[in-house]
Amino acid sequence: MQLTPKINQILNHLEKIQSFNVQDSMDDTRKYLETMSFQLSGKREAVAMIEELNIPQEGHQIPIRIYRPKGKVRQEEPAIIYIHGGWFIAGGFETHDAVVRKLANKTKATVIFVDYRLAPEHPFPAGLNDCIDTVKWIIENSESLGIDKNRIGIIGDSAGGALATAVSTQIGEQLKFQVLIYPAADNQFNTQSWKTYENGPVLNKQGGIEAWKYYLPEQEFNNPLAIPILIKDFKNTPRTLVLLAEHDPLVDDGKTLAENMKNANISVTTSFYKDMVHGFMHMGEILDEVQTAIDEMADFASQNFDPAKE
Repeated sequence: MQLTPKINQILNHLEKIQSFNVQDSMDDTRKYLETMSFQLSGKREAVAMIEELNIPQEGHQIPIRIYRPKGKVRQEEPAIIYIHGGWFIAGGFETHDAVVRKLANKTKATVIFVDYRLAPEHPFPAGLNDCIDTVKWIIENSESLGIDKNRIGIIGDSAGGALATAVSTQIGEQLKFQVLIYPAADNQFNTQSWKTYENGPVLNKQGGIEAWKYYLPEQEFNNPLAIPILIKDFKNTPRTLVLLAEHDPLVDDGKTLAENMKNANISVTTSFYKDMVHGFMHMGEILDEVQTAIDEMADFASQNFDPAKE
């Protein structure tokens, strides 16, 4: 495994992040992701406006954060719903703030970030239900939100990629596109890339096994809405862009998911980021590839938002 000097610089930095709470491994995991994102994401771009709302549901609320891009030109903007990663157990507003700001400005779309419920406090299907309910709520309230309900896409990274894939199989006919960034597509850990990168970089097999155990109740072990690699019916899935990282234990699962979609006659574009590791979108302070990926996603969004290109 040949890693570039910049990747080695990042990995050396990650090794120096100290444990926050040795008594509570879940709290420690969540704070580690927050710290990594804060220290490596780089400058947070200014956007026109950020709003926080709570979507009322029976028994709970779904927090969302709405990012309005700089230079708004239309009354009704296209929208992108962002579903974050973190092995289903971590992540939130602050871990992905820098990435979402870049996306909003580059795509000129309103980006809506979903702070879905996390395991183990809320195992599957709680988080997925939050994501589906959020998409439905946005469509129903599009006029008051200043959003064009006919131009909505979805993006998910890692665990968020698994959730986005499931959302699209359920209500994808209401979405113009989806982007999956190094998606967590399977829970078997039996691919060649998992053998190669069992101990990292960034992810490791033991942590993945524990995360899936927290997330997935035993009775849901074969549920394709939790495990995208098992999905047979992609009938509602919109045009899809899959971003993969070379040195990522999830890369083979992502390739297989993309191939399954293609075999189901879904329009899929796969983009391979050489030399990159899992989570590289959080490393914009050092990696130029973050902006390259933002630009690629913005181009893909533009193509699918523009009716003339359908």
